[in-house]
Amino acid sequence: MSLARKPQPAAEATRPPGFLPGLKAGFSQGLRKGARGFLWICRILVPISFAVALLDWTGWLYALDPVFQPVMGLINLPPQAALPILMALFTSFYAALATIVIVPFSAEQIILLAVFITIAHMLVVEGVIQHKSGISLAKIDAIRLVTAGITVFAVSQFFSGTEMPVALPEAMGARAALLDTLAGWTLSTLRLLLKILIIIMVVMVVLETLKVLGWNEKLAALFRPFMALLGLTPNVTTLWVAGAFFGLVYGSAVIIEEAANGEFAEDELERLHISLGINHSIVEDPALFLALGVSVFWTVVPRFIAAAVAVQLYRLVGIARSHLGPLTGSGPT
Repeated sequence: MSLARKPQPAAEATRPPGFLPGLKAGFSQGLRKGARGFLWICRILVPISFAVALLDWTGWLYALDPVFQPVMGLINLPPQAALPILMALFTSFYAALATIVIVPFSAEQIILLAVFITIAHMLVVEGVIQHKSGISLAKIDAIRLVTAGITVFAVSQFFSGTEMPVALPEAMGARAALLDTLAGWTLSTLRLLLKILIIIMVVMVVLETLKVLGWNEKLAALFRPFMALLGLTPNVTTLWVAGAFFGLVYGSAVIIEEAANGEFAEDELERLHISLGINHSIVEDPALFLALGVSVFWTVVPRFIAAAVAVQLYRLVGIARSHLGPLTGSGPT
């Protein structure tokens, strides 16, 4: 006969630990997850940045400038900005970072790229997650793309010359020897990876400690008064906190599970997803761009405002449709 221990009651099993044990557990779990996350980032960032460095050395990186010039010009960015944006949209956030490191963008251009990429990235993966929990994939991806473009255009008005092309290799003098290029790439990549390692460890320790101590609900209570400003209902505060702080990928388990319970109206979920699609992972993403010298202000404030405006506009459109519906449907069929 088995002498296996009986399972604990649910309430006792899920009770948060004390403060000091919680700190210890959060620190340990954060370090483990931070290490795994850092290795995952390295597997993406190193090979892609190496490939882009070679393309930059050959000059092929600039061959498609005429193709992207009209599109990028609409949002006051140089044609070379299309590469990190496409990387972000269809591969990953970190692939875009790898590209930005290699191409000699100006500080202002990097800020605009940071604004666009933090709003619109990983549209397939994150779009599917949002589609499974309350909003059409096509709708949320379109909203994120349009919002990213408009927000970047608005932010670009604070700078000058952001659309100026990146200097071609020939314009910077004789092409460097391949070994010198590789040496420069190695040094810059190691510096960036060191910054990312420190940042991601700190971020993951903080996030894991919050989860272990059960402070998510307290965090949700803190933000509940701001829900009206964001165009959301207090009912979705916990889901908003999960997505906003832990990201759509990390917070997807909470979002999908809670959305499947049927406790939320369709309009509530759609507004929540519009807000989170534009403004999520408000800790990790700004921290990573901080390693590139981008102030947290530019990766937090513009998309917070953009998310609030987008949701409020969506809500007003819904109200207008509800009022116009009876009028347009009152005539003979």
